[in-house]
Amino acid sequence: MFFFHPMDFLIIIAFGLSLWASFRVRGTFNKWSKVPIYSGMSGAQAARRMLDANGLYDVPVEAVPGTLSDHYDPIARVVRLSEPVYYQSSISAVAVACHEVGHAIQHQVHYPMLVARHRMFPVVNFASGVAPLLILAGFFFQQIPWLLGLGIIFFAAAVAFQLVTLPVEFNASSRARDLMIAEGFISNEEERGVAKVLNAAALTYVAAALISVLELLKYIMIFNGRNSDD
Repeated sequence: MFFFHPMDFLIIIAFGLSLWASFRVRGTFNKWSKVPIYSGMSGAQAARRMLDANGLYDVPVEAVPGTLSDHYDPIARVVRLSEPVYYQSSISAVAVACHEVGHAIQHQVHYPMLVARHRMFPVVNFASGVAPLLILAGFFFQQIPWLLGLGIIFFAAAVAFQLVTLPVEFNASSRARDLMIAEGFISNEEERGVAKVLNAAALTYVAAALISVLELLKYIMIFNGRNSDD
């Protein structure tokens, strides 16, 4: 049976934080996308220059549809930028573009947390699909306690993946900011806007990880409670 657990209250708060973070990242991106960058570079140009400055001449920069659909594909070794980021010459566009290049640089230097994330992905991809089914079955078939326990193990793998993602994202942003300053992409006055864009984006990962951790703790408490009753 399903029931309201005390941890649900914290999960609801965390979920609210996640929604707020999502709205904030869009609002912050939109705000600073209206502020032209003094260098006049588009996101695509900034990404290309930063890649070349780090010897990544063979990594292309491509435009993809959508908004905030920017990412680095480590398999194809391609930096893909959403059309607003690719074409605009704004603080938001350059900040996001350089953040994605930060991931390409991590890949180049074998940043340990990125390597760990890539190695975890096949397992986590399977675990994240199986975990909800096992947990659901564990709630329905309480006479088979190992179902919930196994679901928790798989869910823990997905949570671990999200936690590993946090330093990967923060490090990519840190690399981007340092290189943007070193290469003269932004002025001292523009650092504030870049920081706001990158910090807002990072907050969405923090909120998602917090929700997952709280959910995991909830399932563990339920599982332990059942075992204590037995």
